[in-house]
Amino acid sequence: MIASLGMYDRPETADAHDALWQGIASRLPDAPAQLDRDADMWSVWQSPELLLSQTCGLPYRARLHDQVTLVGTPHYDLPDCAPGHYYSVLVAHKDRAGDDIAAFDGARFAYNEALSQSGWAAPLANLAKHNLRPGPLVQTGAHRNSAIAVAEGQADFAALDAVTWALITRHDEFASTLTVIAKTDPTPGLPLITAAGRDSAPIFEAVHSAISDLVPHHRDALLLKSLVAIPKEDYLAQPIPPHPDSL
Repeated sequence: MIASLGMYDRPETADAHDALWQGIASRLPDAPAQLDRDADMWSVWQSPELLLSQTCGLPYRARLHDQVTLVGTPHYDLPDCAPGHYYSVLVAHKDRAGDDIAAFDGARFAYNEALSQSGWAAPLANLAKHNLRPGPLVQTGAHRNSAIAVAEGQADFAALDAVTWALITRHDEFASTLTVIAKTDPTPGLPLITAAGRDSAPIFEAVHSAISDLVPHHRDALLLKSLVAIPKEDYLAQPIPPHPDSL
């Protein structure tokens, strides 16, 4: 059996993720003793041995929804969001504070990857809503790398999911060089999944109870409040964005 919770895992949250997993594993027979932090995410998500992992809304609806079972969606401590939803922040260098989003039409845009709801799909939809387009694209491989690219002047702006941004502002000194210029509309958050055909109900209950039982400083470290059930249809209703190569 395989378990991973890598989407928001970083050194400062590792102990809290381990504590969360111990709470989950203690409620599930045959659960692995530890989280897998080394395996390729796509290999984990598509493994028939998958017990629990967290993916992103875009990979889920674009490639995984008929290959895995949806478990539930973590409810993070984010303002102005329905439970289980999140949004992206568009960040620029603090020297651009006060510029509105229109000032970034055609500007260099850093994104983590093409199959990212918060790093690609949501900001692209936000720009289109204002009849704007990104300019030269800078692919970075990770939200934190996108933020660094803006801080170091390699890109003019980037989109980061709100949980990642909250963790960056807590733990990374370079965050002080960035400013938020816009937020995207909220969408369903990063779902927890298990292998196709596996009963999700006991896993949902195990995760829900484990979150409730976290000590306050671990819950705060993860910004976790609860676990909610968002219908599969709500994920599939979100549009699939164009690939960067097509722009």
